[in-house]
Amino acid sequence: MWDLEVKYCQTEGSLSVQNGTQIEGYASLFGSTDQGGDIVKKGAYAASLAAIAKAGRQIKMLWQHDPTAPIGVWDQVYEDDRGLYVKGRLLDGVQQAKEAAVLIDAGALDGLSIGYRTTRALPRKSGGRELVELDLWEVSLVTFPMLPSARITGKSDDIIPEITELAELIRSVTASVTL
Repeated sequence: MWDLEVKYCQTEGSLSVQNGTQIEGYASLFGSTDQGGDIVKKGAYAASLAAIAKAGRQIKMLWQHDPTAPIGVWDQVYEDDRGLYVKGRLLDGVQQAKEAAVLIDAGALDGLSIGYRTTRALPRKSGGRELVELDLWEVSLVTFPMLPSARITGKSDDIIPEITELAELIRSVTASVTL
């Protein structure tokens, strides 16, 4: 259908929401081996990000890589020395975005993942690939990232009152449950 590859990334920090809707984190970290044996090289996104900016488009924010489930917008997507940094907003009027905010707030969701096409890669002797150039399509909020260190690192505590109350209820119930 899409002919896209995905890489899940989970960062050392935790995904969080700020000001009710803002989230941020690293969707990809350079030099880190993911569970498929691939490593993304620094600069792998540069050409794609430049082409997207030139065309006036944006990287899509999806729920679990579902192309029919956009849940927000990425306001910033750029490479730095560490990896592919993203910062964006969950959309208040989208039910799945509201649910994602609750899940993030409760700590049940904290992964990020990229959807891309490989433009250029080199095989690694130890298996997997060294991803040299990627055509980035989307960054998703996900439950299980392929790169365990790709995580959401920022989240708002000023969520819509009903969502905040629900998140607190979930926390109190899970804290009282013993396995």
